[in-house]
Amino acid sequence: MEILAFGVTADEKPLLERAFAGRCEVRCVDVVLNEDTAPMATGYEVVCSSVNADLGRRVLHVLSAGGTRMIAQRSTGFNNIDLDVARSLGMTVSRVSSYSPYAVAEFAWTLAMAVNRRIVRASNRTRDFDFRLNGLLGRDVHGRTAGVLGTGRIGEAFTRIAHGFGMNLLGWDAVPNPACVELGMTYVDKDELFAAADLISLHVPLLEATRHLVDAAALAAMKDDAILINSSRGGLVDTEALVAELRAGRFTGVGLDVYEAEAGVFFLDKSLEAVPDDILARLITFPNVLVTSHQAYYTHEAVHQIIDATVRNVTDYLAGRRSENTLVPAAD
Repeated sequence: MEILAFGVTADEKPLLERAFAGRCEVRCVDVVLNEDTAPMATGYEVVCSSVNADLGRRVLHVLSAGGTRMIAQRSTGFNNIDLDVARSLGMTVSRVSSYSPYAVAEFAWTLAMAVNRRIVRASNRTRDFDFRLNGLLGRDVHGRTAGVLGTGRIGEAFTRIAHGFGMNLLGWDAVPNPACVELGMTYVDKDELFAAADLISLHVPLLEATRHLVDAAALAAMKDDAILINSSRGGLVDTEALVAELRAGRFTGVGLDVYEAEAGVFFLDKSLEAVPDDILARLITFPNVLVTSHQAYYTHEAVHQIIDATVRNVTDYLAGRRSENTLVPAAD
């Protein structure tokens, strides 16, 4: 059997091929799965998708009509998949329930320190042999307050780094994490966290209950010199409201590895095209904003773990087994 894997980067391709060797053939393409590209999957029983794939109703119907019976998504998040439609079509859907939490937590801190210490601006200047310090003034994070929304495995890893910096720790989650409490974290309601934290980092899944968790009211409650980091899901932040606050001159820095309208943009080369997204174009112009292309997970360790889990998911499907990664099991 041959598997079709969508949205595969040049770095991932040899790893995927090597991991499936001796089990299945895998055809890797760099295009993202959406309504335009879904017909490519005709004849493939198993399709492997990336995090920005469109697996809504229309795409799932195209895949099903083409013979696809199993979707193996190479990510933890699955808000892009209409699970009810997949279930109605008798399709099996799996994800990667976990991988290195350090990859995302460390990258979140990379964004935080980059905007705090004006690293991108400094680097651009020195390339032009401009070695002035004007406008590069940062601040110590030691002794300041980190607010962590979502204290699961990634949030805990982020908290441990914050503790290492000597920060005060505030958390918000449905259930406190004992490891974070042991580090000195105080759990508060989110309104108190937004008002008190100097650095806020988001580590919650995107659900209807968390969509625009950082809305206009939350942004207004934040300190004028706060730092906001989102390495989780773009839809957690109301980007229009964020742009309005940035235009008012607020916030020391904002680091975004995700964006709520990133599908069809992130992971692609748009450098020779006009940008139709006015909000994204405006975001990138702010000197205190750093936008990266959903790369927080992208380490050797995490990618290997994601691929290994994907191979297990496909193997389980072929053997008729379920696991903690199964979102929609095969129809009985």
